[in-house]
Amino acid sequence: MNKTGKIKNIGGQAVIEGVMMKSPKSWTVAVRDPKGSIHLKRERLAQLPRVLKLPVIRGVLALVQAITLGIKAIEFSANKAFDDDTEQELGKWSITLTIAVAIGLGIGLFILLPLYATKLLGIIVPAVASNSILFNLTDGLIRVGVFLLYIGLIGLWKDFARIFEYHGAEHKVIHAYENGMELTLDNVLKYSPLHPRCGTSFLLIVMVVSILVFSFIPQDWSFVYKFLSRLLLVPVIAGCSYELLKLSSRFEHNPVMHMLIKPGLMLQRLTTREPDEAELEVALKALQEVLLLEEEHAR
Repeated sequence: MNKTGKIKNIGGQAVIEGVMMKSPKSWTVAVRDPKGSIHLKRERLAQLPRVLKLPVIRGVLALVQAITLGIKAIEFSANKAFDDDTEQELGKWSITLTIAVAIGLGIGLFILLPLYATKLLGIIVPAVASNSILFNLTDGLIRVGVFLLYIGLIGLWKDFARIFEYHGAEHKVIHAYENGMELTLDNVLKYSPLHPRCGTSFLLIVMVVSILVFSFIPQDWSFVYKFLSRLLLVPVIAGCSYELLKLSSRFEHNPVMHMLIKPGLMLQRLTTREPDEAELEVALKALQEVLLLEEEHAR
């Protein structure tokens, strides 16, 4: 906890008809079923040794944890949102397979595709192929373009509108908590659905950091070596991006930092929507439960 008594690093994720909230030692999911009832899943998190909480390293683990918990939360929310009374926990191999597929798609869309497109462009524009800075800048801009196109396309999917509303609800209740407000509907309504510590902003930071990190890869390496080296550098990029995200959140009111985080906030306008009171109620329940778990752990 910080000096005001609030727990630091409360984060969350929108799921199907609900919200997942995570604190340093616990996580919860609140989901509303078709009949209007709210269902909860509450779990404690395994505590990591100090060495794994060091800067950069903690960012890599945070990303792995976010993927794992996100899959568990979505599985729970899908069962409850679709009123499935035959809920079964994901097995170890099911989680592993799902994560592998997600990682594979991410590698294909955001590493392999931009790199190959840049290689083809280099055939048409020789300067791209011969200049390391221009090559990596082009690769990075294509990656950002693919990312924006991906976000835009899923935003057209009607079913995602609800998830984006729950995303906004998650941000609003976290804003209220971080500002020391009582967690009521009236209090959270006035806050913005945008948050500087959002995963959307994190992904945009990853795109920018990757341009800088990939610039260290020798230009004369073959396509295969460039691709493999990019894979190996993903943990470094994730760790550095995590630290930049935490720094931007800490100094969000600094004029210079505010300008740097503004693109991420603008991007969140594509991934968040204004929630209704029913959605805010679910987000509030998720946050209240994770705070209760933290209190129980502290006793």
